Amino acid sequence: MTRVVVTGIGIISPLGVGLRHNWKRLIAGESGLISTSSLPNYTKDGWDKIPSKVIGKVPEGSIKNGQWDPLEHFEKGEIRRLAEFSQYGLACTEEALQNSKLNLSNENPQRIGIAVGSGIGSFHDIYDNSIAYHENGYKKVQPLFIPKLLNNMAAGNISIKYGLKGPLHSVSTACATGLQAIGDAYNFIKLNYADVMICGGTESSIHPLALSGFARARSVVTDFNDEPTKASRPFDKERNGFVLSEGCGIMILEKLDHALKRGLTKDDIYGEVLGYGVSGDAYHITAPREDGEGAFNAMNQALERAELDPSQIDYINAHATSTVIGDRAENNAMSRLFPAKTLVSSTKSSIGHLLGAAGAVESIFTINALKTKEIPPTLNLNDVGGNENDDKNKFIFDYVANKAKTNIDLNYTMCNSFGFGGVNSSLIFGKV
Repeated sequence: MTRVVVTGIGIISPLGVGLRHNWKRLIAGESGLISTSSLPNYTKDGWDKIPSKVIGKVPEGSIKNGQWDPLEHFEKGEIRRLAEFSQYGLACTEEALQNSKLNLSNENPQRIGIAVGSGIGSFHDIYDNSIAYHENGYKKVQPLFIPKLLNNMAAGNISIKYGLKGPLHSVSTACATGLQAIGDAYNFIKLNYADVMICGGTESSIHPLALSGFARARSVVTDFNDEPTKASRPFDKERNGFVLSEGCGIMILEKLDHALKRGLTKDDIYGEVLGYGVSGDAYHITAPREDGEGAFNAMNQALERAELDPSQIDYINAHATSTVIGDRAENNAMSRLFPAKTLVSSTKSSIGHLLGAAGAVESIFTINALKTKEIPPTLNLNDVGGNENDDKNKFIFDYVANKAKTNIDLNYTMCNSFGFGGVNSSLIFGKV
């Protein structure tokens, strides 16, 4: 039986750049959310006209401080050629490869693949080239416009940079993208297409048009504009929308025997991928069924494939975006499966919603909880449920409110991701 493990991690989020920096801030209960009023072109770019004024932006500065400066990762020519979401993907891949101690010169490139997706691709290039064409015509459209914006270009650029010739795959399933990329990579290895897969999701979505679109759809938060760190509050009665964020998460998955043969010990391995579930709601383009049937089906499928009982899951990193209906549906689904006092938290309270990168980043947090015995908190959770349409009797779990739990021995953890179009996905990780 092929066993698939996680041996490397790379991450960029509103909390910063790098796993160590992200994890330290996450467990400390810090938030990466800011007000759009702090942006340099707040009025010029029209941010001031948008009713939602809280975002999760990757902090800019030196990597010494856990911040993002593309010049520390790329030459100027590369920066012009690569869309920002591809830059994030390449930088996280570099960290993940270093973290995994994988020496590519010793590997068969045909046995290493990539499964990295994006929900939107390069929003900035679409906008800029649309304006350029409208104002000045054909000759002002950038020659690299199409290659920069395509969702699969993060995966493609990773393959090209490292000369990897195994499966080249890109997922685009809205906010489930990152988790499904990991699930698909897991299946590629199980089916013997590859020994190693670089997988995850990346998104660079902080743009006034993107925020405007979500605001017009009434999906993003409009409360707490003056207190941005309080805006994302999953499962809390005052939740009223998600926070638009950006970032990237990359994992190195590989066969356990491959990892051990190249010298890793079990202490070097973060954990094992045990089960992957995916389902459709067949219900609505943006809203889940209130009973969370699709989420239930994905979680139940992951449990069955992992051959685990629900009572064996110690911690769930919930999709919980801080929307009224979304959090309710997921909680209703979990309450049908899992026993009371199961540990559940939503790290979106710290980083907001990274769209196509969300599931990858949250999978990283989920498996690192297994490794470190630390469970990240759900910030701003003061009154669980509480909305007039919520059945408080179903809010039965320990939601790790406001403060991390430490020194908690975990055996199995789960991560959920759901997306527009009614897509649901769930991953289960376990100790090796």
